[in-house]
Amino acid sequence: MLREWKLPRHTLTIGKRTLVMGVINLTPDSFSDGGRWFTRKRAWDNVEQMIENGVDIIDIGGESTRPGAQAVSEEEEIRRVEKYLNVMIIFNSKVPYSIDTTKAAVARVALRAGVEIVNDISGLRFEPEIADVAASYEAGLILMHSRGTFDTMHKQKPVKNIIREVSKGWRRSIEEAERRGVARDKIVLDPGIGFSKTKEQNIELVAKLDKLASAFPDFPLLVGTSRKSFIGHLLGGAPVNKRVHGTMASVAAAVLRGAHIVRVHDIRAARETVRVADAIKASLA
Repeated sequence: MLREWKLPRHTLTIGKRTLVMGVINLTPDSFSDGGRWFTRKRAWDNVEQMIENGVDIIDIGGESTRPGAQAVSEEEEIRRVEKYLNVMIIFNSKVPYSIDTTKAAVARVALRAGVEIVNDISGLRFEPEIADVAASYEAGLILMHSRGTFDTMHKQKPVKNIIREVSKGWRRSIEEAERRGVARDKIVLDPGIGFSKTKEQNIELVAKLDKLASAFPDFPLLVGTSRKSFIGHLLGGAPVNKRVHGTMASVAAAVLRGAHIVRVHDIRAARETVRVADAIKASLA
């Protein structure tokens, strides 16, 4: 089924093909690149490369959520984001930008600068007011499933039924978002691969994504497996920079199981992967 994700300045077609969201971490302690893009010049170069490789959305974040990461203050996160936005949005608006944050004040700064999507890994649990901000700008809102606080979300004891747990969390998040004025057609759901889940549960979520898609037919699904630790474990302890092929296998599986958007670090590889996976999926219909 085709649908439109209408954003303040862009409209993305959901369902025609799988969309690719690229990741830029404006943090000195990112798990995936160790702060490689923490300067404006490097971030700029990375964005230009992403656009050349066919990215559909660019997701930027000023606070690392890797296991063991330290929370940063609202002021510091805004400083990191503003340093980037002041240049990037003005000169490179070919694709919509997303702000990866759990803080309403950061979301407001980003949306005011031209960002069109808020990506909240807490699913409105940390600061529900972030939905008020998204609603006021008519921005897209990504609600990810996670459990626990910022400091404990990677230390939660695993639940018995992860599909039921994600579904329950999504329903709470959707209800809160709509209560605060976010239109239903602005919302995208993310199962939160790697957040409060075991290796087996991460695999199960990808394998059974079609069940979640059937249970939430009104919402596009975003899946972010890129370079996650469960892939490293499956590959015999492969370090972060050796997980590209494993990531693309998980991307293909997610597409075949119903993902509408995939969040990745390696854009060209992902675009080629989803093109093939989309063709196979179309032949199965």
